[in-house]
Amino acid sequence: EVQLVESGGGFVEPGGSLRLSCVASGFPFDDYAIAWFRQVPGKEREGVSCITMNDGRKYYSDAVKGRFTISVDSAKNTVDLQMSNLRSEDTAVYYCAADRFVVQTAVVVQNGGYYDMDYWGKGILVNVSS
Repeated sequence: EVQLVESGGGFVEPGGSLRLSCVASGFPFDDYAIAWFRQVPGKEREGVSCITMNDGRKYYSDAVKGRFTISVDSAKNTVDLQMSNLRSEDTAVYYCAADRFVVQTAVVVQNGGYYDMDYWGKGILVNVSS
């Protein structure tokens, strides 16, 4: 059974930091792109960051570049998203996702778009407010 389980969300004030984690299981982790998307009500889900496991390259949308950092612990099949200098517009439900087509995933995520990934987590809320 494929599982992507997110943790680490919550409430934080503007300027603060949060670290999201995604634990993956049930598929060949090292052959996939692992990405983070986010969605606010009424808007399309958008790509935030991804890592292509075959070469370890990392990609970020313009909205988060310089503030968010994606990292991987291959021994634990875990991908983290360190979010710093958070803004109110970062408030969203964040989803971890995985897809076999690593190049397509990277292109879409880097452009802040949506891609119909193979597998999705259930999502976790990040709320940035004072």
